[in-house]
Amino acid sequence: MQSQVSSNIQIQNEHIGNNIEPQLFRLRTQLLSKGRSDYVLASTDLMSIRIKCYAQGGENVLHAHPAEDHAFVILAGAARFSGKEGELAMLTKNQGILLPNGFCYKFESCGEEPLVMLRLGAQKEKLEINRIGLDGKSLPGKSKENKHEDGVPIEGLYYE
Repeated sequence: MQSQVSSNIQIQNEHIGNNIEPQLFRLRTQLLSKGRSDYVLASTDLMSIRIKCYAQGGENVLHAHPAEDHAFVILAGAARFSGKEGELAMLTKNQGILLPNGFCYKFESCGEEPLVMLRLGAQKEKLEINRIGLDGKSLPGKSKENKHEDGVPIEGLYYE
């Protein structure tokens, strides 16, 4: 038992002072009349935190992240999440969904106002291709194949 305690303390001490500094961030993004935006708020080698905004009707296509578990939390608006078999859930403010790595999904903005989401992702390893379509090939988030459309800001309107 003593050696296990010593081992745990040694592991903890190895991680203390690893020169990774805390990162402060603010949940703020400009609202959009068209398209979408996606900004990294903070990240480490294992985790990322993003804020995403989709104008009404914004969507993407079925895809998976083979090495990343991730979660979405709705901050404003509403989102309809679907998998290969159909609709998973329609989420509104303060609701969320956790998607394990490799799970195929898509979502769309389906509310009366722009969709604003917090996206948290965690992965143990970095893969050369981090997002794939149903055919197993790379599907960049900002591609025409993924229905990407650059966001058009609504002057002076922000989620905060």
